[in-house]
Amino acid sequence: MRLAIVMPVLEEAERVQTAIAAAQAHCDELIVVDGGSRDRTAELASGAGARVETVPRAGRGLQLRTGASLAIQAGADVLLFLHADTRLPPAARPGIERAVNSGAAGGGFLIDFAAAPPLLRLGRVLVDIRTRWLHGPLGDQAQFATAAAYAACGGFSDLPILEDLDFIGRLRRQGPISVVEQRATTSSRRFAERGVVRTVATNWLIWSLFAAGVKPARLAGLYPLVR
Repeated sequence: MRLAIVMPVLEEAERVQTAIAAAQAHCDELIVVDGGSRDRTAELASGAGARVETVPRAGRGLQLRTGASLAIQAGADVLLFLHADTRLPPAARPGIERAVNSGAAGGGFLIDFAAAPPLLRLGRVLVDIRTRWLHGPLGDQAQFATAAAYAACGGFSDLPILEDLDFIGRLRRQGPISVVEQRATTSSRRFAERGVVRTVATNWLIWSLFAAGVKPARLAGLYPLVR
């Protein structure tokens, strides 16, 4: 199984080299797609050994779609989409291989938060319940898909926000979604900056409006609250 990691980045100069070093241990190819950074993110990513592509600043959807296309062209069998502030568990690759070999179209991991305040530990429990119940791991849970299922569902849409929720909903139609019982650890910086309750409430508001049919372009104004 040839595994490619696609990492969307935007002004991550402080952490991109560390993120790349951690990701390289899990994949055969790492593609970093910079979304118009004004700092040295793209330069540092290239120096760290990643394949780097630059796209206009238009949201993660375009970044992920671009990286996935390059990975498939390079012969990847499985695509894993990894945020720069998320770290995979040590046995991530065997977990993905088991899921794919059992017939899953894709999936993701359970989540943990780095340096999490007590209230966010409760949030982790709620995310676990949502993930297992809906079989819908989101972007910060390191979503993955077979190349075949990715292509069949149309891949990531060029959306300003909610590209992960839109994608997993369409991927689910291609086959089972596996929740790997290991934890990807993601940064709690956005919760620390804006408050746990405010951030969680805003997330659920956006998801609910999206489920009710509100277009992501109309919801994009709320995005600075949750990035």
